[in-house]
Amino acid sequence: MPPETVEVRRSPRRRRTVSAYRDGDKTVVLLPAGLSQSDEDQWVRRMLDRLAAKERRRKPSDDDLLERARDISRRYLDGRAEPDSVRWVDNQQHRWGSCTPDQRTIRLSTRLRGMPSWVVDYVLMHELVHLLVPNHGPSFWALVARYPKAERARGFLEGYTSASHQELPR
Repeated sequence: MPPETVEVRRSPRRRRTVSAYRDGDKTVVLLPAGLSQSDEDQWVRRMLDRLAAKERRRKPSDDDLLERARDISRRYLDGRAEPDSVRWVDNQQHRWGSCTPDQRTIRLSTRLRGMPSWVVDYVLMHELVHLLVPNHGPSFWALVARYPKAERARGFLEGYTSASHQELPR
């Protein structure tokens, strides 16, 4: 992996605060003009670590998703839904998630990244239930309803879809 590109911008107007953000493939760190070089080096490292931690929280890995799905299954489905794989995909523009029960695989749209965790958990719950019930009949919805924030999450996704002028995937 190539080294990260960092642009340091010093400002005489900035007195105490330090901030950083991603701008394409580089990171911009904003610092007070009066900082020493060693303080700058410390702050740049600290801000890069903070951004990386924030991104890890907002973009969990596929392994994290699998463990999260297993936890949801244990808590709300008595551990009966056992996926073999759960992964992020970026080719789902009209669905939040999908499940292939025969292969025990679940895929979540990368459009969910950055949404509240309880919304992502709802989509995981929905797809986990498909491992047990392949259709959207009454028994399916009864199991989905075990997730405490199911209705709230559906409303969130419907509102998001409406605001985005997209058709709600079913």
